[in-house]
Amino acid sequence: QVHLVESGGGLVQSGGFLRVSCGVSGSLFSIGDMRWYRQAPGKQRELVASITSGGSTDYADSVKGRFTISRDNAKNTVYLQMNSLKPEDTAVYYCNADVIRYGGGGLMNKENYWGQGTQVTVSS
Repeated sequence: QVHLVESGGGLVQSGGFLRVSCGVSGSLFSIGDMRWYRQAPGKQRELVASITSGGSTDYADSVKGRFTISRDNAKNTVYLQMNSLKPEDTAVYYCNADVIRYGGGGLMNKENYWGQGTQVTVSS
């Protein structure tokens, strides 16, 4: 089994910063793309940022220039540094990862996992 555990959420004032982290553990061969999503009350879950195993990144337009996604492959951890936070950034932030695991018969399987989410609240 594979587990994703987020940490680092909390309450911050508008204009402030937070860093959320997501550690991946369990029986796995490697980790592919990693992503941060968020879901605000009454809204659909949206993709915030993604990073490939090689370090290429992509961001939602709403967070470009303010958020930075990074990863430490040695620690199986992905980070989201959030600066210049706005009240509209308030949401539960979820980590998502593609994980390569050993399958039967010597095959490798790509599976997708989610974390449990961490609340980020930005006060005005």
